[in-house]
Amino acid sequence: MVTTVDSPFTIGKATVLKEGPDVTLVGCGQMVAVCMDAAEELKKKGIEAEVVNMSTVKPLDEDTLIRSARKTGCVVTAEEHSVRSGLGSAVASALSENHPVPLMKVGTPDCFGESGESNDLMCRYGLTAEHIVASAEEVIRRKRA
Repeated sequence: MVTTVDSPFTIGKATVLKEGPDVTLVGCGQMVAVCMDAAEELKKKGIEAEVVNMSTVKPLDEDTLIRSARKTGCVVTAEEHSVRSGLGSAVASALSENHPVPLMKVGTPDCFGESGESNDLMCRYGLTAEHIVASAEEVIRRKRA
């Protein structure tokens, strides 16, 4: 668990849960915990990730997002939602207008969804720490190119 009932929450305000200079991982909902797991895996590879809990998508905390993107130079978003019109799209829009950086979105593809056990679906649609790690390595490669 990343947050508790006592964790501060303000609509429109993101929380930086872990600081790091190499890549920003922006998650919402249960994907925040997956981002934290990915950050631990990245650390084993010598990559220090910043993890941002974007607890509300609208309004989006652009200040925290842009500050982190300036610091790390690349971003991966993670959400239990379509890669279209969700967190990733909101982040892409904000960054394209204010501070363009390499970005990848981890989320469900634009397809008809299925029902099933949560863990099975998370794996089926790539909503895992492994997919976030691979995306982080790709955006880091792109920022260095």
